[in-house]
Amino acid sequence: MTHRTGHGAGTIGRTARRPGGAAVAAVALVALTVTTAGCKAQPANGSPAATSSPPRTSAPASDDAKPAETASKPAASPTPSATPKPDPQGKTLMATGSQGKQVRELQARLRQIGHFDRTPTGYYGTLTVAAVQSFQGKRGLSRTGRTDTLTWQKLLGMTRKPTAAELNPPASRPVAEPDKRCLTGRVLCISKNSRTLSWMIDGHVVSTMDVRFGSQYTPTREGTFSIYWKSRHHVSTIYHTAMPYAMFFSGGQAVHYSADFAARGYSGASHGCVNVRDEGKIAALFDQVRTGDKVVIYW
Repeated sequence: MTHRTGHGAGTIGRTARRPGGAAVAAVALVALTVTTAGCKAQPANGSPAATSSPPRTSAPASDDAKPAETASKPAASPTPSATPKPDPQGKTLMATGSQGKQVRELQARLRQIGHFDRTPTGYYGTLTVAAVQSFQGKRGLSRTGRTDTLTWQKLLGMTRKPTAAELNPPASRPVAEPDKRCLTGRVLCISKNSRTLSWMIDGHVVSTMDVRFGSQYTPTREGTFSIYWKSRHHVSTIYHTAMPYAMFFSGGQAVHYSADFAARGYSGASHGCVNVRDEGKIAALFDQVRTGDKVVIYW
């Protein structure tokens, strides 16, 4: 635009040197053209925007100042920015995607008073959002689903500190009688009937956890296998989804943590893998299991 303006100025200079009234008329015509032409911003509603260089004032305009007025009107005084009102329920402490010990405590406390009917997982998913909304609604709070300062304080006042068993229960489902193939050696003993995994060493149950399997179209294989590869931060090359703490036992099928299982429970399914929804338990299991350990999947 600078070059085009300069070109127009040169045209005026050359025209002004022509003799007679024709020259004067030409100067007036070109001057009018330069004044009315140029690059003006066109807003989305189709109305021309204000000039690109609004009048300068002694103080800069505030963030919420109105658009600049036309040059024929005096510039308005800057309007002070309004101070945002604080959230009456306070700062957000936990929300969708949060994970860790505090989330596990939140879930355990909600479970104490009947708002969360699952095993604490330490992952803030859709089930936890729904539980928090239920609690907030009962207490006359805004049903945001986020755990803010006021929600957390009210929950602490109505519950007691969770015990170790409440924070890390064996499993939310009754553990099945182990298959006889699980009674010797180091075994991941996985029951489709009870939907549980028992980590066993020489017939002794070390830990148990809830698991989820593949759908009818992508079923989890049954039989006796062995762990042939472990991958802590694995990402599926087929579905491009995260498979943390993956322990592969048959082709692309593995035992691994599933954030989706933690968030949605049994309303979903895997693509054949054995999903675990408690990240703390699968992390501990991943550290203990060795390549070559047996996997038994049965009904």
